[in-house]
Amino acid sequence: MELLEKIRRQFDSAPYPKTPLDKPPQDDPYLLYTHNLVTAHYLRDRRVINPQGKSILDVGCGTGYTSLVLAAANPGTNVVGVDISPVSIELARQRAAHHGYQVEFQVLGISELAQLGQSFDYINCDEVLYLLPDPGLALKTMTDVLQPDGIIRANLHSLYQRFEFFLAQEFFRLVGVEEVDTVRSTMTALKDSATTKVRTWLPSYDDEGITCNYLLTGDQGHTIRNLAALLQQSNLELISMVNWRQWQLESLFSEPDNLPLFLAIAISEMTLLQQLEMFELINPIHRLLDFWCSVRPAQIGWQPNWAELTVHLHPQLVTPEAQEAAATTSRRAEPFLISWYLPLSGTPNPVDSKLTSALLPLWSGPQTFTRLADHWQKLYPDIPIQILQDGLVELDSLGYILLDNHD
Repeated sequence: MELLEKIRRQFDSAPYPKTPLDKPPQDDPYLLYTHNLVTAHYLRDRRVINPQGKSILDVGCGTGYTSLVLAAANPGTNVVGVDISPVSIELARQRAAHHGYQVEFQVLGISELAQLGQSFDYINCDEVLYLLPDPGLALKTMTDVLQPDGIIRANLHSLYQRFEFFLAQEFFRLVGVEEVDTVRSTMTALKDSATTKVRTWLPSYDDEGITCNYLLTGDQGHTIRNLAALLQQSNLELISMVNWRQWQLESLFSEPDNLPLFLAIAISEMTLLQQLEMFELINPIHRLLDFWCSVRPAQIGWQPNWAELTVHLHPQLVTPEAQEAAATTSRRAEPFLISWYLPLSGTPNPVDSKLTSALLPLWSGPQTFTRLADHWQKLYPDIPIQILQDGLVELDSLGYILLDNHD
């Protein structure tokens, strides 16, 4: 309880995040994609759900920006945000009122979630678990207020990626430093060759950056193996990492199709968690171990049943701007830069103009594959349907297209 009180005081004095009150929650397409319930449910079940009427809980909502993003990404849902900091909750209420969102905010800790008297279809717990002495217990407490078919999104600080920061935090605890200005003057006084300064310090850090990196009460590092143990302790199954495209093991090899035999066999026999652990050991680049989980495991070994399949655009792509650009590039026989309208992978993702032309009906609504195939044959009678299928599978793997066998 003493640690939680210190955490509460820290966020009362420095509410997080410091996102400006007037920043619109609907302006970041990647955040909207991440927080759209369709995304996580599709990764688990390979089906497209309608979020309308669902209930969402934002645990550790802070000043409420993410709560509003959840509401913006999922129109027609009921969003509740809770936090132990009264100052943060007051700012969250002001933010919701400023933007006209009907989001409920309460001062409440994770151990008190049962007091809400309801269960939720989706629980978001962002930048919280790594501050808690028992993150497994926190996950279990959230599971207790999760609907049986619900999904939790949460994250942990990476021990390997932030190792030097944890050393710096221990140093400042050792010398009793608790003030931002003292951290700044200390880091400035260090030689530029000092390892901690080289690997952690940026002169451009503002007060929030210094607090989060050097003075964060309770901050702990975790590993993928640790994450697996926490999920097992809470009877939860990993669905996917939130930024799964940046966790692809094959991307770390110059010739992924020509690996040493022992390595190719070992990787082929690994579970998802083992592959993630291998990635982390080779290339610990991610600050957060950011994941979706649920009581029910993700579907594996999925193959498209083209005869019964319905094709959807991801909801965050269904915008007039993206539709107009797709139509224009199609007419000009130019590639459609789909990642400009929904940046997901960190790299450009151009779509061939022929495939773009075949996909234009999707901006009017989901289409059966049979209908898209007929459209393709009218447009390109001499090009095999397999080209369309391959293009859809590739866009599905990137997260732009959703292939639903359940409609």
